[in-house]
Amino acid sequence: MSALRTALAATLLAALGACQAEEKAEAPPVRPVLYTVAKAVDRARFGPFTGTVEPRYQSQLGFQIGGRVVARDVTVGDIVRKGQRLAALDPVVPRFALTRAEADVADARAQAENAVATEARTRKLMEGGNVTQAQLDSAVANRDTAQARLAQMQASLQKARDQIGYTELKADFDGVVTERRAEVGQELTPGQTVVTVARPEVREAVVDIPEDLVGAMPKDGRFTVALQSAPAITATGTVREVSPFADATTRTRRIRMSLQDPPSAFRLGATITVALARPVARRVYLPATALLSRDGQDFVWIVEGEGTRVARRAVTVSERLGERVALTDGLKAGERVVVAGAHSLSEGQTVRLSDEAL
Repeated sequence: MSALRTALAATLLAALGACQAEEKAEAPPVRPVLYTVAKAVDRARFGPFTGTVEPRYQSQLGFQIGGRVVARDVTVGDIVRKGQRLAALDPVVPRFALTRAEADVADARAQAENAVATEARTRKLMEGGNVTQAQLDSAVANRDTAQARLAQMQASLQKARDQIGYTELKADFDGVVTERRAEVGQELTPGQTVVTVARPEVREAVVDIPEDLVGAMPKDGRFTVALQSAPAITATGTVREVSPFADATTRTRRIRMSLQDPPSAFRLGATITVALARPVARRVYLPATALLSRDGQDFVWIVEGEGTRVARRAVTVSERLGERVALTDGLKAGERVVVAGAHSLSEGQTVRLSDEAL
């Protein structure tokens, strides 16, 4: 009898141990999680983005005629005044052309004077009946031809004189040299760029913004533009132009902003940061990885109590900004939200928090 009792007790203990082992196996594992503390904000910040200060107006200047460069008087960064010489071409060939044009004018003038005198004599002879009408008509035609040739040669002379002036490249306005593309001894073609001159008095901010963020950019916003080297020095910028196409390599679009009364420290080429802060409805920003979407509803995992278990909670997403989402309902400031592994958690699962919040 005692042996039977001993066997039954051993069987019961074994069954109980098996059940406990099964329950222990079925219990979800403790998962380490990354979390962040929810912070409510009432101002949205667009940016910051890095850009540069550039001139709104600049001209690529070149000679109207071709030739060999014999002088380049300016380099990048030089301040130039209207009418100042920037570069010069070899004037020998244009001077030869001018000498030839002057000779052509002298020859055409002599022929025109002779044709006029011939026409006058022929007309007198015609009055006396000594020449025919055909001879008079021929003299008149020769006179008109000679006078037309004289006018043509005079135009060529004026062109040759103008080309002598074209051997010197001069600034059309006060500005600063931002680029040079020619050196002494280089052969140039007509119109080839020698230097680029910008007008520094009208400056603007130029930034490249990712294409997927351009749609969220307020076109009528007043952006804060700050120097990277001195963030305390700022100016106000407004969007003037948005590039219609994205760069094929970087997938960014170029934005040009007009600067309102920029400080003198905003020199051409200076590196800047552009951002915009504007009031919005109270919301909480979270990484997009914290969001769990099921059956058309969005959820997040909240770390409950002392940080040992998680609970799923429905939230309202008001805006999706690439790697971030904005929530307007479902969360309170100060709550801890899991930001990684949202798809591998279950309701009430035991978790272990990371040492620091993200």
